[in-house]
Amino acid sequence: MFNTDPTTIVIWALLGYLLGSVPFGIVITRLFGLGDLRKIGSGNIGATNVLRTGNKPAALATLILDSSKGAIAVLIAKAVTGDTSAMQIAGFFAFVGHCYPIWLKFKGGKGVATYLGVVLAVSFPVGLLCCATWAAAFAITRISSVGALTAAMSTTIWMFVMGRGDLLLMGFLLTLLIYWRHRENIARIKAGTEPKVGKKK
Repeated sequence: MFNTDPTTIVIWALLGYLLGSVPFGIVITRLFGLGDLRKIGSGNIGATNVLRTGNKPAALATLILDSSKGAIAVLIAKAVTGDTSAMQIAGFFAFVGHCYPIWLKFKGGKGVATYLGVVLAVSFPVGLLCCATWAAAFAITRISSVGALTAAMSTTIWMFVMGRGDLLLMGFLLTLLIYWRHRENIARIKAGTEPKVGKKK
């Protein structure tokens, strides 16, 4: 993944982090007059929590923008360098920026939309397979976190299947961080108390 010089790593890591750290969920909910997202539902800044406001257009806008910032980081690196390592660095740190944004005292979201945007931009076929995995798991369980965790677990599998061994380290790191960010959800899933989308707790 990091097959490049230290200066390049720092440049693309910083660019990716700054793009990823833009808290679109908070921006969108304020624009829609929905209040401070951090005081709504789970307090998370992602699209799933925006959906808890009952405003589907706001949730969709957040989903698209959170996905786009990961993809844009990758595509900028691709346009400037054409180097896969730079693309992965920018994408991974966009994901980190969403999870730990400096503007919010490093208290960010869980990164699922940004993760999917990154994977789609780095390898569109792998990204589509991850999206399909998320959709299938969510359709079966109606639990957003189960969809996210299943998709994350499938990432390196799809990368291997599609012959993208050069992406495996990035995929592994993304999966680890998604599972870390979802550790409370995992505990609730085990306890049978994780809420389903569309149903009250």
